Amino acid sequence: MYLTPKSGFFLAVSCVTAIAAVGSVFELSYGQPNLGTQTTAIILALSIPSTILSFLAAVKDAKTNMK
Repeated sequence: MYLTPKSGFFLAVSCVTAIAAVGSVFELSYGQPNLGTQTTAIILALSIPSTILSFLAAVKDAKTNMK
């Protein structure tokens, strides 16, 4: 599998959003998030699908450029 700039970008986005999701889970489980419960929950709700979609986009782009 070859890494193109486009698939590298999607992979970087996937990593950042995954880190945001994990951080949000820890903040929410602690009980008093720094940004507030609602804001942290919104970040978590947006970062999970973003992580999955950007990772799948990176894999798809790398596979199409393999041929």
